[in-house]
Amino acid sequence: MGNLVPSWSGVYPAATTQFAADGSVDIEATQRVLTALADDGVHGLILLGTCGENNSLDAGEKSAILRAAVEAVGGRVPLITGISAFTTDQAIAYAREAEAIGVDGLMVLPAMVYVPMPAEMAAHFRLVAGATALPVMLYNNPPAYRVSIDFDTLGALADIPNIVAIKESAPDPRRFTDLFNRFGDRYVTMAGLDDVALEGLLLGANGWVSGLTSAFPQESVALIAAVDRGDWAEARRIYRWFMPLLHLDAEHDLVQSIKLAEQIMGRGSERVRMPRMPLTGARRAEVIAMVEQCAATRPIA
Repeated sequence: MGNLVPSWSGVYPAATTQFAADGSVDIEATQRVLTALADDGVHGLILLGTCGENNSLDAGEKSAILRAAVEAVGGRVPLITGISAFTTDQAIAYAREAEAIGVDGLMVLPAMVYVPMPAEMAAHFRLVAGATALPVMLYNNPPAYRVSIDFDTLGALADIPNIVAIKESAPDPRRFTDLFNRFGDRYVTMAGLDDVALEGLLLGANGWVSGLTSAFPQESVALIAAVDRGDWAEARRIYRWFMPLLHLDAEHDLVQSIKLAEQIMGRGSERVRMPRMPLTGARRAEVIAMVEQCAATRPIA
């Protein structure tokens, strides 16, 4: 069992996996990234999500990363691992292993590659959640995974007590209100797309699963603090400063962009695992300029 009960509030960066020059997983560098984020006051960590390059890792590497995370920051902040698998059996096996290793919760994606019918998606989520006692956050990201977790599916899953939260990455913030109107407080919602995060928080999301927090955690924590105390003027000020970078989270090269931003800010390496490749040419120059502009105009001391 995990050591902490996730609050599903505050900011949970989708942490990156660090690689050595030879392409192998750099465990020590990954631990440094996680420890630095915890030191900067984030409220939880997402391991092995999209930014963690889940689908580019083999089973042994994933287990090693989870063990390293528990060793480095376990007990300090809740650790949530992404579950991104090709089959339901693979997802169940990983959920059980993650629980045994000591993570605190799961972020479960629809099965990869195959686009399921609603009944198939509901069955997948039900079986994975039923294989563990850990709390589960479902991950809805229609642009990336070509399927939306529709309201009928969420209704069919409402009887499963450990499915407690939804990471909502649909680009339309109206969905936060529609979720609340349909389900009340049955599901905690987390804003999951960086450039509509403040809109989601205003509309009732409990917290924020963030990509660009990996590069600018202090500002992300300050934004959440402003929201929590109802200081919407300050929240808007930080959000407007952050927005050029937050747009990167909605692009297909978000992992490369976020890791490049981390590198510029001295927080990690831009190395990625193929088929991803580091940014080059005009796109690289564009992202560097955006990060440097944000670094030069940081809104908090």
